[in-house]
Amino acid sequence: MQAFGYRGGLLHAESVPVASLAEAFGTPLYCMSEGALVQHFGVLSEALDGLDFEICYAPKANSSLAVLRILAGLGAGADAVSEGEMRLALAAGIPASRIVFEGPGKTGSELGFALSVGVGQINVESEGELFTLDSIARRQGARAPVALRVNPDVDAESHGKISTGRAGDKFGIPIDTVPELYARAASMEGLQMTGVAMHIGSQLPSLGPFEIAFRRLANLVDALQASGKPVERIDIGGGIGVSYGDGAEPPSPGAYGSLVRSVFSRFGARVVVQPGRFIAANAGILLARVVGEKMSGGRRIVVLDAGMNDLLRPALYDSYHAVLPGRAMQTGESCVAADIVGPFCETSDTFARARRLPPLKEGDLVAILGAGAYASSMASEYNSRPRIAEVMVSGDRFALTRARASYVEMLARERIPDWLEAEI
Repeated sequence: MQAFGYRGGLLHAESVPVASLAEAFGTPLYCMSEGALVQHFGVLSEALDGLDFEICYAPKANSSLAVLRILAGLGAGADAVSEGEMRLALAAGIPASRIVFEGPGKTGSELGFALSVGVGQINVESEGELFTLDSIARRQGARAPVALRVNPDVDAESHGKISTGRAGDKFGIPIDTVPELYARAASMEGLQMTGVAMHIGSQLPSLGPFEIAFRRLANLVDALQASGKPVERIDIGGGIGVSYGDGAEPPSPGAYGSLVRSVFSRFGARVVVQPGRFIAANAGILLARVVGEKMSGGRRIVVLDAGMNDLLRPALYDSYHAVLPGRAMQTGESCVAADIVGPFCETSDTFARARRLPPLKEGDLVAILGAGAYASSMASEYNSRPRIAEVMVSGDRFALTRARASYVEMLARERIPDWLEAEI
């Protein structure tokens, strides 16, 4: 489906004019499409057909409780990287047995919480963490379901800041040391070894790095099984890319699924995948209003009421996001290149450069596409701007899923030390 497009000259989210959303909830505003979330989950499920697989959505992409509830209803698990994400997944109705807990810096309290609620898999990333988890599990009278996260030393060939499987990256255990550590872990009273895990990065541009990493992981599973070690789960991470409208086309889900089947179907183990961006990115937009236009050094500058605190990716990764005006071009209008910027006193507060757009005036709506992943979840109150509202659309229905924060709420969290109160 095309979740965001023009009808009658006006931009719609599914069957809802975005102008209606802006009128009801103000701007800036995040908008998610239920239909797109369902479609993306279904496309990936279909691509993996024929495998014993489990899709554990990564809430770090978008941790909205409404998004998680939709995916829970589709049978998704969760790939959580904090206690907060585990709690959100549980609140959304995702069973603890379908939650994977991972990350290179899990605290003892987080591991204890994961064990107390009965998560289905804990991806251990170091020898030290293995001993810590064993101790906590024995103290709680539990056995921790463990997969060792492998670092396969594969360059994802994506942005350096989101590549996670190279030697020297902070993630995982060097692959050549895993067999010995797996055997030691299998003898620990508080641990139940379930398999191996891997994640080499995000937004991969081709299948090449996947294939190299998958085959290295498969060779490891062969070695483990040959030595009599059970491998019930093979967690291959996420990373399949999406199109952001810049002309780059990532691997198709079908081709990805064929590769996964060709490498892992022979093991008889459950294959766990951890998509985040693939499901959420193009299911959401950031809706903003034009504050004004000006010329600077011969460049057209369009200033929005949204800022880099609402969508950090362009500032952090130099990422491309397509931009659409709230209404289609009118007959006789011409497009002129424009830089689309936010209100902050930083040049990095720029969403797009040299985008061809029709004339825009104060109050006009603009939608930044591909904002369903890593926009809301990375948002902040930088410049003391309250977190913005979020809505969900489903056909011609829409509802608020997170209320806009207020200045009163922001100030209520602040405290002045007693000794300063008397100085005013």
